[in-house]
Amino acid sequence: MDYQQKLAEKLTILNERGSGVLIRMNYIKKTCADPKMRPPLLTDKGMESAIKYINKKFPNIDFRGNIQNLTSIQRQKSEVLAATTSYYDSFLDVIEFRDHVYELLNTIDAAQCFFDIAINFDFTKNYLDLIITYTSVIITLSRIDDKKALVGMFNCAHEMTNGSSDPSYPRLGQMFLEYEHPWKKLTEEFGPHTRSVTAALLSLKMVYPRRNLPAEQWRSAQLLSLLSAPAAMLDPACCDTMACEYLSMEVMERWIIIGFLLCHTSLNTNQASQELWKMALRSGLNLTLTRDEILNIHKVSEDLFDNMKGYSKRVADIKECREHAIVHSGAMHRERRHFLRGAMKELFKVLEDEPGLLGPKALFVFMALSFSRDEVLWLVRHSENMPKIKTPEDYVDNQMAELLFHMEKLRGLMKKYNHVIQRYHVQYLAQFDALVLNDTIQNMYVCPEEESVLMSSFVSTLSALSVKQVENKEEFDFRALRLDWLRLQAYTSVNKAPLSIKDYTDLAKVMNLIQFHTRMVDSLEELLQETSEVSILSFYPRVFEKMFCQSSEEMTMKRYLMAFPSVCSHFSQCAHPLCPEEIETLEKKSLRLCVTFLEQIAKLTSSVVLEICAEQCNLNDQLQPKHCAESISAARHRKQKKPVPKKGEVQKEKPGAESLRKDRTVTTNVDKMHLMLTELCSCYSLCSDFIVFDHIVIPAEFLISHLEARLSEIIVRMANYNQTTHEIARPSDLLAGLRAYTASLHSLSSYIIVDVTRLVKNVLLQQTQPLDSRGGQTITTLYTNWFLESLLRQASNALIVHCPTMHCFVSQTLDSEPSFRAEEYSDISELQALAELIGPFGLKFLSENLMWHITSQVSELKKLVIENMDILVQMKNNFDKPEEMTNLKKRLTGGENMLKRMTIIGVILSFRSMTQDCLKDILLKHCPYLMGPLVCLRDFISTEDDIKVTLSIFELASAAGLACDIDPALVTAISNMHTDNTSIDEEYKLSCLLLVYIAVCLPTLALDPNSFYSRQHGGHNNNIHCLATAINQMAAAMFTVQSRNIEQHLKEFLLMASSTLLQLGQDVERMDSKNRESIYLLLHMIVEESPFLTQDMLESCFPYVLLRNAYREVYKSFVVTLG
Repeated sequence: MDYQQKLAEKLTILNERGSGVLIRMNYIKKTCADPKMRPPLLTDKGMESAIKYINKKFPNIDFRGNIQNLTSIQRQKSEVLAATTSYYDSFLDVIEFRDHVYELLNTIDAAQCFFDIAINFDFTKNYLDLIITYTSVIITLSRIDDKKALVGMFNCAHEMTNGSSDPSYPRLGQMFLEYEHPWKKLTEEFGPHTRSVTAALLSLKMVYPRRNLPAEQWRSAQLLSLLSAPAAMLDPACCDTMACEYLSMEVMERWIIIGFLLCHTSLNTNQASQELWKMALRSGLNLTLTRDEILNIHKVSEDLFDNMKGYSKRVADIKECREHAIVHSGAMHRERRHFLRGAMKELFKVLEDEPGLLGPKALFVFMALSFSRDEVLWLVRHSENMPKIKTPEDYVDNQMAELLFHMEKLRGLMKKYNHVIQRYHVQYLAQFDALVLNDTIQNMYVCPEEESVLMSSFVSTLSALSVKQVENKEEFDFRALRLDWLRLQAYTSVNKAPLSIKDYTDLAKVMNLIQFHTRMVDSLEELLQETSEVSILSFYPRVFEKMFCQSSEEMTMKRYLMAFPSVCSHFSQCAHPLCPEEIETLEKKSLRLCVTFLEQIAKLTSSVVLEICAEQCNLNDQLQPKHCAESISAARHRKQKKPVPKKGEVQKEKPGAESLRKDRTVTTNVDKMHLMLTELCSCYSLCSDFIVFDHIVIPAEFLISHLEARLSEIIVRMANYNQTTHEIARPSDLLAGLRAYTASLHSLSSYIIVDVTRLVKNVLLQQTQPLDSRGGQTITTLYTNWFLESLLRQASNALIVHCPTMHCFVSQTLDSEPSFRAEEYSDISELQALAELIGPFGLKFLSENLMWHITSQVSELKKLVIENMDILVQMKNNFDKPEEMTNLKKRLTGGENMLKRMTIIGVILSFRSMTQDCLKDILLKHCPYLMGPLVCLRDFISTEDDIKVTLSIFELASAAGLACDIDPALVTAISNMHTDNTSIDEEYKLSCLLLVYIAVCLPTLALDPNSFYSRQHGGHNNNIHCLATAINQMAAAMFTVQSRNIEQHLKEFLLMASSTLLQLGQDVERMDSKNRESIYLLLHMIVEESPFLTQDMLESCFPYVLLRNAYREVYKSFVVTLG
């Protein structure tokens, strides 16, 4: 008969089912209470009258007589049915669960089962869990305000659709009415079960008081310390009540308080019951039913007993316990947490140093985790529902991070050395437990057949174990053995059982020990979850975030902050298959909390790192050559008497003074930042990654991401660009600062395993693009804008002169002070620094912007050529007829404008050439073995080869900063200007006439007094020497696009230019011959810079003697000072 009842199986299944139903009820309650998640039917204005009517008449709703109140349901009956079916089915699950619980509890009562937590632990625990789960389901159900509306709407829609009510509706309606006052009904239901429940609860009188001790007693007993008894360090930690040692205090308090509320008669008759109950009432103010659903234990107890006769003393006890809890419980739990922080740290350090101790001392770990978890849960639920007290600080813990951190570390240690624990306990089971169990069985007087079979299977299973199974990494599964032990407990706990377990306590002790050992082998993860998962934190996000903020403000807690995001990995463990809708919400909430914490930790760490970098950058800046002027000045006058400093004047400290200290105990700001960095980086040691709902989270990546964003901002800020005043930092200064930052960032690798090189490369690579990954401006954009809008714009107006001699641009000496000195931004060192900063990609972007400005000038040049087309055609045909040329020249218009635009093009191309040369120098320094083949490839290719191949090679070479006969960027820019409105022949004609236009207008340059050639600069003061670059590169690009011979057209240009310039020299008295020698040199420059023209070609059409005399004339006025 006892074997047929299957008490063990039913308890197991119903507990699992009950957990799901409870979570489902809680989810429905939350859904209906949250305005964002509330079912649309309940918020629909059209349904208001129907809902009011249903709530008023429930459960006896008249579907026919009051149809006008239900017309909204009639119109949408199919939608109502679909929307409410899941809720209705969930409420039916409660009825089904209640029926099965009733049946099982009655069966257990009829069998007069024996319960003792220390003997038949699993049977007793499952029994008490079922009672508490059932009670929690009923209480949660009673708290759902919209249950009547949902069920009533479903039944109305069902009757309107099918013509009859749902068969289960009357029972469901009756249940809702019965449990409107749930505690009253529940106490009536559990009256018959008082004996069994009370017996089970009283078995806790040896376990609960021993666990519910103040921290002083824990400390005096040296609880959880492995060092207190060094001689016994290798002895296995075991006792007669293994599972009770790590049984949750919260679970026991829930059993005691709810159990005695349901079966309260023993509180007046049994002193032991009363003491146990009062002890639980004094431990706190709230109990968790499920998730964040709590039970105010004193209020509920007082309200229940107030209406009962003979319970006035119990009401007084409740009030006394409540006052005691308010005054003392907060401080007691605070001291417990304080003790546990130290004990957990010591335990972890010892076990980390000697992981072999995890085998014999595994129980210590689970006890430590369970005790800590209890304190965390107590603080969380009481912080959210804190009473009005004089010491609110007892309910605030700014050191919670440390406790959570050590919990995570111990969990990690157990998982890491799982094989050590398995190996130890497999040997323990096979070589000790199996023998002890066999001896115990042999000494039993009575052993029925069924029990004998089970116990024999235990011995044979354990005896078959060997260490080789662990070494071969075989999977262990002792779930069948543990279920058989639960079955055996059920068989032997019923009244008049042939083999009564209370008569054979030795068997129970051995089997309870074996059960623990088997769990060490095959379900370590499950046991860790049972003793240390704190998923309740996901339902108290406000408290959780507040704990994090409080811990992050404490310097000593910063090293433990990673525990907060790591704990989010627990949250997936509280999901249940019966409530899949909750999983998505849980996932979002968990990830949000995890990401928030990681972002905050990364933000704190990156701020400290970059503050240290900024300090190092400032120190590095003090050593820059630009700051040494004062020292040089002082050195020149050090033989003189030192002048007395003015009153109030502070003498400037030399670099390095910050390192001189008289007392090492005096900490500087840098010391404090390094200490904070050490603390923050220590928290990253908790784990390299963890999983939150199938998402792999890598904390270090958050730090890298933050550093990347902040470093990008800092680099842009260091550029110090002011669009209004056109100020910007010199590239060399920015590069020096950036190198100081990079050097400091690399020191981060000594604190934490992070790829700083990848970080710096990513940031600098983004700075070579117009926009970074977040859409912000980069130094490439800033410097491109500055060089175009400030330097080149002033160079176009001849306020800044291109200086070929010094390979830079130089500001002209003017009456007004210039906003910047061009030579300080455009010399070789600055442009090389620019090339280092923005690299080939950045210079390509700069080049594209330069080309845009060139093409806009070319468009204007074409318009001028078209205006003078007829005259230019005649000039081209009559260039050897001086008289006709003179007449035609008088009719020519816009010559000065054309030359001005060509000069601007020349200035832009000269600047680009300078940046390309500097890029080449930088690449030769960084990757000489790459540059060598590129130079060979460029030299090998000829302009006479296939032009597409040539241009592709030139494009490759140009990207590396190598100068090419034909500029591929300019070719691309000009070819992109071609439209469908003009043919290639027309473009070719315009190109030829443009060269004619330039050639015939060159003599007019002599009229400009600024056209004088300066030997110091190696060019003309109005930048017309840049015409040489413009003519050569423009001609090469235009005729390449039009597939014409470049050399032939440049020869024609040289011939025509020579002819017009020779005419300039015929009349010495003319005004326009004033700077003719300087203009003659322009012709020489054109030939000298051209890869297509030679000196022989020039001499054939322009006498060399004129060039020699021109050089002598312009150099004559230049005073050379030697010595």
